[in-house]
Amino acid sequence: MTVDARTPVVVGVAQAIQRPDDPAEAVEAIALMERVVRRAAADAGAPDLLSRLDHVGVVQGAWRYSDPGRLLADAVGSPGARTSLSANGGNTPQSYVNALATRIQAGEIDRAVIVGGETIWSRRRQRRAGLEVRATTQQGVEPDERFQSDVPMTTDFELSRGMEQPVNYYPLFDSAIRASRGETIDEHRDRIAALWARFNEVAVANDYAWFRTPMTPEEIRDPSPSNRMVGFPYTKAMNSNWDLDQAAALVLCSAEAATEAGIPKDRWVFPWAGTDAHDTYAVSERRDLHSSPAIAEAGKRLYSLGGVDPHDIAHVDLYSCFPSAVQVAAESLELGEHRQLTQTGGLTFAGGPLNNYVTHSIATMVDVLRDDEGAVGLVSANGGYLTKHALGLYSTEPPASAFRAEDVQDLVDEVPRTGVAESHTGQVTVEAYTVMHDRNGPEVGLCALRTGDGRRTWGKVTDTDVAARMTEDEAIGQPGELDIDGVLHLA
Repeated sequence: MTVDARTPVVVGVAQAIQRPDDPAEAVEAIALMERVVRRAAADAGAPDLLSRLDHVGVVQGAWRYSDPGRLLADAVGSPGARTSLSANGGNTPQSYVNALATRIQAGEIDRAVIVGGETIWSRRRQRRAGLEVRATTQQGVEPDERFQSDVPMTTDFELSRGMEQPVNYYPLFDSAIRASRGETIDEHRDRIAALWARFNEVAVANDYAWFRTPMTPEEIRDPSPSNRMVGFPYTKAMNSNWDLDQAAALVLCSAEAATEAGIPKDRWVFPWAGTDAHDTYAVSERRDLHSSPAIAEAGKRLYSLGGVDPHDIAHVDLYSCFPSAVQVAAESLELGEHRQLTQTGGLTFAGGPLNNYVTHSIATMVDVLRDDEGAVGLVSANGGYLTKHALGLYSTEPPASAFRAEDVQDLVDEVPRTGVAESHTGQVTVEAYTVMHDRNGPEVGLCALRTGDGRRTWGKVTDTDVAARMTEDEAIGQPGELDIDGVLHLA
């Protein structure tokens, strides 16, 4: 095949997992990242490539390195490489590919590494055992670039009403999906458990998955001593798992640099196109809680840039922190739920290493495509509360024209926003909800509410008996009274 010299190509990928019986034997995160960078170069068949890197981009982690890219560049023999450190967000690995592939296409760089790694599991166990938690320190060192920037994902008002974390938002989104589809609570729980069981099947066969125990839909759906209810309708087996030690790396080159390095063509996988966008940062302002205008617009543009439609996509990996994220993305990208929507097993079973899951999903997709020459794969990435999104198309065939990446935020910003009624008291209607559980059972109901004039507000159901009933009887559409303290009293 004839490929333009500037065409970006993924030439090497690697993943690693560590779970030693003795936590003292675990290496720190930077060592795990160096391991996968070296393995990715070896996967390309060009270990010497690491001495000529132009850029090392690191996905932000739960560690305290100030410029991990510099540590890695020095370690692999590229002290002149520029370094960058991403903002927080599960979208960042695919956004990194979009950005660095664009630079390669433009002739600004020729060789780049994207890498991330976590050792949360081993650090916790080292502390419990009273062991020293080893960590390389850096003094007065900053990356050459900051890739993207952190933006608050939660408003003060949302925080005051109990909406604090992903485990609060995503199950609430799923109740909105249930209502939009006209499902009963039982029908909905059965469907998402069956969806997650298909993810589990993939993880069981994935050597790099953290949790490889087979689970039936019933075992995923129903609470048990090892699978407690967290935020209804989600049991623990429907939540992202970040208590793990994992790392993954990608090596990108220009076609010219890959040829110069002697990298065999059977290792090449081309990024075809990429898109980025975000939904409103304040969930309170979103048009509804069961869809994503940003994914929809980013998907339309991705298909246009790649010259494909949803039926042309052979392999898919959708960001899968919680079932609602998968359902919304599948609907927005016109993929449906009937097909396999993961290549790894997802963030519950394969593992959700903070911001770095999508580096693993891209690495897995590259291997899948190498075994299915000419097929097209799609990867989606998500950060925040269904907030920040990045999409990418990949194939062993080069793109019909040049690689292109676009931000479609201007189209998303045209979507009308919902007004917020922070000081509202009185009559409201339940729009969506979840019931948070502790180990003893229902603790509090967290509700998105609509006022009579259509604005959104938030309320808590603090009566545990009422909260328990909300897990059995549909509360969406019910009227209630919201008091000055934000407590919801259902009719």
